[in-house]
Amino acid sequence: MEDFGYPNADKILEEKKIKLIRGDGHLLLAECGSSPQQIKVWTRGGGDFCFQATAKTAFLTMEVPKVFALETASRPISADLTAGSKKETVKVSKEDPRQNGYQSVGEGVRGATSTLVELRVTG
Repeated sequence: MEDFGYPNADKILEEKKIKLIRGDGHLLLAECGSSPQQIKVWTRGGGDFCFQATAKTAFLTMEVPKVFALETASRPISADLTAGSKKETVKVSKEDPRQNGYQSVGEGVRGATSTLVELRVTG
């Protein structure tokens, strides 16, 4: 039976210090580049991470600490973040002229360090 666990999650945690937990297989950790299907997660101190969407919708649960911004090139995304005991859902879209595919989150806007706990491609 498929448990939707992320492949090589232990190795990724050891090397990149991010915990990829489970997903539907359509949102994969990737090298950052210029692909229009790519989603970038900006962090403080741990580097930036990119994910490649391989379908119109996708999800991945994770723990990526110290996130301060999210960026999407072409597909709208939704992200759940936690800061202490608070949880927030953020939507990012290239079509929203206020965002233009980029949204500050966490310490950059609200003061507390945020952890990204789920990322969804919504269309």
